[in-house]
Amino acid sequence: MQVSSLNEVKIYSLSCGKSLPEWLSDRKKRALQKKDVDVRRRIELIQDFEMPTVCTTIKVSKDGQYILATIVFLHNDRYIEFHSQSGFYYKTRIPKFGRDFSYHYPSCDLYFVGASSEVYRLNLEQGRYLNPLQTDAAENNVCDINSAHGLFATGTIEGRVECWDPRTRGRVGLLDCALSSVTADSEINSLPTISALKFNGALTMAVGTSTGQGKIFTSLEPEHDINDVCLYPNSGMLLTANESPKMGIYYIPVLGPAPRWCSFLDNLTEELEENPESTVYDDYKFVTKKDLENLGLTHLIGSPFLRAYMHGFFMDIRLYHKVKLMVNPFAYEEYRKDKIRQKIEETRAQRVQLKKLPKVNKELALKLIEEEEEKQKSTWKKKAKSLPNILTDDRFKVMFENPDFQVDEESEEFRLLNPLVSKISEKRKKKLRLLEQQELPEKEEEEEPEGKPSDAESSESSDDEKDWVAEVRKQRRLLQQEEKRKRQEQRREDQQTVLKPQFYEIKAGEEFRSFQDSATKQKLMNKTLEDRLKLEAKHGTLSVSDTTVGSKQLTFTLKKSEQQKKQQEAEKLHRQERKRLRRSAGHLKSRPRRGRPFH
Repeated sequence: MQVSSLNEVKIYSLSCGKSLPEWLSDRKKRALQKKDVDVRRRIELIQDFEMPTVCTTIKVSKDGQYILATIVFLHNDRYIEFHSQSGFYYKTRIPKFGRDFSYHYPSCDLYFVGASSEVYRLNLEQGRYLNPLQTDAAENNVCDINSAHGLFATGTIEGRVECWDPRTRGRVGLLDCALSSVTADSEINSLPTISALKFNGALTMAVGTSTGQGKIFTSLEPEHDINDVCLYPNSGMLLTANESPKMGIYYIPVLGPAPRWCSFLDNLTEELEENPESTVYDDYKFVTKKDLENLGLTHLIGSPFLRAYMHGFFMDIRLYHKVKLMVNPFAYEEYRKDKIRQKIEETRAQRVQLKKLPKVNKELALKLIEEEEEKQKSTWKKKAKSLPNILTDDRFKVMFENPDFQVDEESEEFRLLNPLVSKISEKRKKKLRLLEQQELPEKEEEEEPEGKPSDAESSESSDDEKDWVAEVRKQRRLLQQEEKRKRQEQRREDQQTVLKPQFYEIKAGEEFRSFQDSATKQKLMNKTLEDRLKLEAKHGTLSVSDTTVGSKQLTFTLKKSEQQKKQQEAEKLHRQERKRLRRSAGHLKSRPRRGRPFH
C-alpha cells in the first residue's frame, strides 16, 4: 500500500505493490514477506483483479455486489453488442460513431450520443429505433440520465450542456459552461468542450471540460494512463481502468467511508494517522517554472532531477535547500526581520486608533482613550483579562452618534457619581481643543518594572484622595444649599396663594352625611376589641351567650344600609294595607251532600 498526499488529502493506493503468483506455497510467501518490505505492505483487496490486456471501461452495479470491467464496449465500426450471463446475445449498428450512452429505466430507452447532432433512441422493449432528439450541437461527447426525476443531459463539443425531458422529448434547459469556466487570468488555446457529465442526486450535476478548468481537490497519477474512473457507491473508494492489465484501487477517506465488505480499511487508515510515516511527496518540493527561473534551474527541465507534475515540477527537497542557500545566503536574516516586523504590526493593531473624536459624548470618548493608554502603560494590568473597548464595540456605537444619549453633566446623579468632574473636565476640555485642532502625536513611554509603587506615585495617590474627599463635601454642601433655596421658594409660593372654598355636588338619591361620621369611625377603630364588642352589644348589634361546655357564642346583627331600611319600611306598609283590605270568609258555609253516606 502506498500513501500520497496533495492539498492535505490522503490517498491510499491499495493496488500498489508486487503481486505474488498463486502457485507459490505459503512458506515461500512468508519468506518473501520477511525479506521484501513492499510485499509485506501489500494489500490484496480483490483477488486476481486484472484483465488479460488493457481495460477500457469499469463500472459497479447499483447494489454494489458486482464490478464490470470490459476491454471494448463501443466498437469503432458503429456496432453495439448486447451480452447476457451466458455470453453474446445480440449486435446492432447505429448511424454514427458513438461516444457514450445512458439507459432510461421507465421507458426502456437506450440513448446514444456521438459524432452527430442527433441523440439516437433504441427501445429495448419494442426492439426498434425511435425518433432521435435533435440538438443544436455539431457533436455530443457525453450524456447522463438523472435517476431521481429522469432528466436527460448531454455535453457538446461547443462547451454546452443541453437538458431534455424524455416524456415530452423537448429541450428544457441549456447551460453554457465554456464561457463561465473561462476567466481573465486563465490561458486557453482552444474552446473548452464537455468531457465529463454526472448527476449527484436530484439537484446537483458535475461537469468536466477538456481544458481542466476548476479548483483542484486532489489528483492521482498512476504509472499507466487512465481510461475510465468509477466511484464505488456511498464510499470513498475509486476504481480505475488503466492501459495495463492491472486495475487500480484507491481509497480516499475524505470522500467517504470504506465499503462494508472491506470496513477494516477505516481502522487501518486511523492507525496510520496515529503513527505517521513519510509519504510519497514529503521528500520533494513542488516548484513552478517561475520558481525555477528565480533559482536559475531552468536548464534542469527534462532531466531526472525534475519530475513534471500538473503546472510545475517536483524536485528533491535537499537540492532545493542547497540551491536556495547559494542563491540567497541572507535568507535567514530576511526571515528574522520579517518576523520582527510582523510582531510590531500586531502590537500596533491592538492599540486604540482613533483619528477623530465622535460628535456625541466627546469627553466620555476622551476618558476611555486615556484609560486605554494607562492600561497599556502599566505592566501589571497586562496579565489581567483584556476587556473589549466601548469605542470599537458596535453595540455601543449609537451612544457616540445619537444626541439623545448625550451625558448631562449638570444633573445631580452625575455630580454625585463623579465628584472630581470639575477638575478633570477642565483638563479634558483643554485636551479636546487641542485634538480638534490637530491629532495627538504618538509618544513612546518607558514602562516601569513591576514591584512597589514609587514615592511620587504614593504621594500623588494620597493627594488625589484628599482632593476627592474635599470635592465630595463641597458638592454635598452645594446640593444642600440648592434644596434649602427650593424649600424657601416653595414657602413663598404657599404664602402667596389664597385658599378658596370648593363645592361638591351630591349625586341623586344620596343623603349628605356630616363629617362627624368619619370622626366617629376613626375613634371606634382606635378602641380595643373588648370596647368595640361592649359598644355593639349596647346598640343591639351583638349578643353574647355562654354554652354548656364553657365557651362563648357570639351572634352578630349586621347593620343595614339606608336603601335596605327603605325597602323594609315599604314592605311593612304594603302588608298593613293588604291587611286592611282583606275580607273575612266566615260567612261562607258548605252545603251537606246528598246520597248514601260513606262508611
